[in-house]
Amino acid sequence: MDYFLDIKLVECPLIVAKGCHFLAPIPRDSTVLYLAAVRAWTRIAYQERREHQEIDMALFLNDQEVAQLLPMGECIDVLDKAFADAGEGKVDNRPRNRIRMPGGFFHFMTASNAGQGVFGYKAYPSFGGPGSAKMIVMLYDYETGGLLSCMEAGRLGQIRTGAASGVATKYMAKEDAAIVAVIGSGFQARTQLEAVCSVRDIKAVKVFSRREERREEFAKRSSESLNVEVKAVDSAQECVGGADVVIVITSAREPALLGEWLSPGAHINAAGGNHWMRREIDEEAVLRSEVIVVDDLDQAKIECGDLLWLEPRGSFRWDMAKELQDVVAGRVQGRPSANSITLFESMGLALEDIAAAQLVYTKAKEQGIGEKLPF
Repeated sequence: MDYFLDIKLVECPLIVAKGCHFLAPIPRDSTVLYLAAVRAWTRIAYQERREHQEIDMALFLNDQEVAQLLPMGECIDVLDKAFADAGEGKVDNRPRNRIRMPGGFFHFMTASNAGQGVFGYKAYPSFGGPGSAKMIVMLYDYETGGLLSCMEAGRLGQIRTGAASGVATKYMAKEDAAIVAVIGSGFQARTQLEAVCSVRDIKAVKVFSRREERREEFAKRSSESLNVEVKAVDSAQECVGGADVVIVITSAREPALLGEWLSPGAHINAAGGNHWMRREIDEEAVLRSEVIVVDDLDQAKIECGDLLWLEPRGSFRWDMAKELQDVVAGRVQGRPSANSITLFESMGLALEDIAAAQLVYTKAKEQGIGEKLPF
């Protein structure tokens, strides 16, 4: 005869004969019996649920399909909701693990979101050779543990990184922000600018990077795709002067942005320095910031070089930094005044990957996109 736990009787759970009468009560202090009953009930409930559900095969989605299904505006919206869920205690996000290998590193990051009913992880190697940084996201059902999707995450990572800065800009930049400075012109810079333009009515953009041809190409492409004036300039200082929003997205080990260049009321998105040995902004830029927000404190304490370098000097303490989830939830004011300088330090989180992946998966099912996996 099958037995299961009657979880409705919280104070004194019972093992009951399936469809029949109650048997023996199990007090909560009988730990072994109680856990055995929980496991038995969970196993039977899961089997019954699977018997009455159509089993969907997992979907594989490539980078091109992911990009097609993940427009910036929608990604900003789902990340906004994910940080709101985190603020309500519905998210378990774990900092990125980096495992040293003979030829490089293996990176692994995971999160669950009970509010959205999913969990999953992103994994990728970085060995320095061609194709060595191939990223994947695995998305699972929170209730059953079933695999929902395996998707390439190169474009997903690019878009969600921009979208996270978009969420921060929404809550931290001036409402009338119109001028943007971009320091850096690489792969990630495109979506950083796109995200800012999605949440503010941007009129003009200046871009600087070390290679003239790269910044000129970025200016031309961004002008066409975003329908906004983008001008390449010859120095970082010229780029930053008068800007309402400053995007720093580089692989620099020494500061590319100096605080003395910032105008009153500027908001900074620093999104390239997710390693303790990298610094994108100098000490003065941090000290001039009235509000300092990180995407996740636990991860920032491992990876945020801009802040980690200042802690031993005594010019920064971790209680000076707040989390984006608290800004989204309204517990922290993202912009105290029009002249406040504000700073968002983005490391990149698994909760962002999972939120973006769920949106992609849902739309893929609706539109019949993706390849069904044989498991």
